[in-house]
Amino acid sequence: MNVQIDHSLEEIRRFRPSPEFAAQAVAGPELAEAASADRLAFWADQARSLLTWSTPFTRTLDWSNPPFAKWFDDGELNVAANCLDRHVEAGNGDRVALYFEGEPGDSRAITYAELTAEVKRAANVLIGLGVKPGDRVAVYLPLIPEAVIAMLAIARVGAIHSVVFGGFSADSLASRIDDAEASVVITADGGYRKGKVFPLKPTVDEAVAKSAGSVGHVLVVRRGENEVDWVEGRDHWWHELAAEASDEHEAPAFNAEHPLFILYTSGTTGKPKGILHTSGGYLTQAAFTHRNVFDLHPERDVYWCTADVGWITGHSYVVYGPLANGATQVIYEGTPDTPHPGRWWEIIEKYGVTIFYTAPTAIRSFMKAGRQIPQSFNLRTLRVLGSVGEPINPEAWIWYRHVIGGGSIPVVDTWWQTETGAIMISALPGITDLKPGSAQVPVPGISIDVLTDEGDPVDGTSGGLLTVTEPWPSMLRGIWGDPERFQETYWAKFGDRYFAGDGARRDEDGDIWLLGRVDDVMNVSGHRLSTAEIESSLVAHPLTAEAAVVGASDETTGQAVVAFVILKDRQVSAASDTEATSQELRAHVAKEIGAIARPRQVFIVNELPKTRSGKIMRRLLRDLAEGREVGDTTTLADTSIMEIISAQVR
Repeated sequence: MNVQIDHSLEEIRRFRPSPEFAAQAVAGPELAEAASADRLAFWADQARSLLTWSTPFTRTLDWSNPPFAKWFDDGELNVAANCLDRHVEAGNGDRVALYFEGEPGDSRAITYAELTAEVKRAANVLIGLGVKPGDRVAVYLPLIPEAVIAMLAIARVGAIHSVVFGGFSADSLASRIDDAEASVVITADGGYRKGKVFPLKPTVDEAVAKSAGSVGHVLVVRRGENEVDWVEGRDHWWHELAAEASDEHEAPAFNAEHPLFILYTSGTTGKPKGILHTSGGYLTQAAFTHRNVFDLHPERDVYWCTADVGWITGHSYVVYGPLANGATQVIYEGTPDTPHPGRWWEIIEKYGVTIFYTAPTAIRSFMKAGRQIPQSFNLRTLRVLGSVGEPINPEAWIWYRHVIGGGSIPVVDTWWQTETGAIMISALPGITDLKPGSAQVPVPGISIDVLTDEGDPVDGTSGGLLTVTEPWPSMLRGIWGDPERFQETYWAKFGDRYFAGDGARRDEDGDIWLLGRVDDVMNVSGHRLSTAEIESSLVAHPLTAEAAVVGASDETTGQAVVAFVILKDRQVSAASDTEATSQELRAHVAKEIGAIARPRQVFIVNELPKTRSGKIMRRLLRDLAEGREVGDTTTLADTSIMEIISAQVR
């Protein structure tokens, strides 16, 4: 039987690129034409034009042993030199690489020449600590310049970085240290979050004590000025060793398939799942997508991606993509609402940001707070907006374009994963007719299909399973130390085609709409319904700011739709009003999608459980909807949220 995901919600709004934007756009129709004519030659051309190779490659792809790919594997390069040295040598050393804004209000402007010198010093520090090519170095830092410097220094010497978000617990950090067998940990005394210093070094001390003993050195950045314990011989102040180190370092060349980093996927249970990325192919696609999806003009744009470097978005679109392209960018240490709810818009105004890339969950939180906050700042420098992390609801897309973008600039909704390394599906500004809520089209050189469970192409516009049908340059090269798990997790279902774990559909134009994780697809009376579509329907209602939908066990229908909704006034009102609102929202979904999608229950709540990267933890809501004890909450940004939601549901 061909299992397909039912689809009923329609979105008919369209936005054509303005002639003025199209005339200056970086990406033109010739990109897709070249990729269609010869996909491998296209990627070879991109690798040669975007990067500097110490040893030019002659072989583009080795796919003789799927799913283990090799891209450009007889070529050599240094990733850090491609992000730094070559821009200085080209005469752009005075261009600002990083505008750093600290949460307390401190700021720094760091040029490419200054950043290159800092990375060379840090590389010499690492060499002095005995770090060799292939060694693993864990990074546990706030979003400060030293985080970027550390990653580039590790790459420069040929070591492998494992960046762990600076909010994970000591147990989570210890498990990642052990899995990678890290020999050095780079951390800070503390960092700023929500107006106060949160300690980092004590967590590292606890993690190292719990780990198996691979860590020989802990390098500590002074940031929070909080007191820390010290282990003589093991612990070192970053600023002291950097002051003694030379700013001369010749970047050695490494094979294009040399490992660059391990990144552990968030929400992992049991043994950590370390996604491995290598050098040449990853940097090619990160640079290509950053340049073309965001229409980057490095000589005049100021780019800001709000992601932390602890996530793949921070790797690809804060560190490697932007710096490989010689971009000027903003990095901000703190939260969007500290010290006031307009902090992000204040930063855009201060630095004249032109390209802004953030997550739908942040956009919806701004919708809750109201348009009057961003409208009190000058956002007219913005010319491209981006969305990442999960499907964006059409109404949130429209709000983003009109309130933040002034109603005329392109919004690019990007689909990709930790595993894919770089953007896979997105509109190209200046070319694509934009559709609110749709990821739209595979980027040139990427091959995507929507399949049934049996691996057949889905007929028409029904939903199915999103797959990548051909190898791509930035693809994961494995799960660290576990090739069998790599094959079983991503390739067992369709053989040499990568299964992303997401549901999707194509519309009548061939554009792709994400339907959420297949694990989140509900089976209601034999109909497979997408959580993403029901959530979009709820968010389209004028009362709703944000919604999360789960499937709960039901004796009659197998599963029933249960929704958790935040209202725009943020507060749950009296019980009678809450019941009336719930009924109104249930009826709204039935009208928009169909009676089969009408939620059994709509719970009005003040918050939703989210990870530190902003993703909604629907698993916990499912526990609540089915009356079970709520599971592990350690990956939540605020672990008390589930107690609050539980009380409101009761």
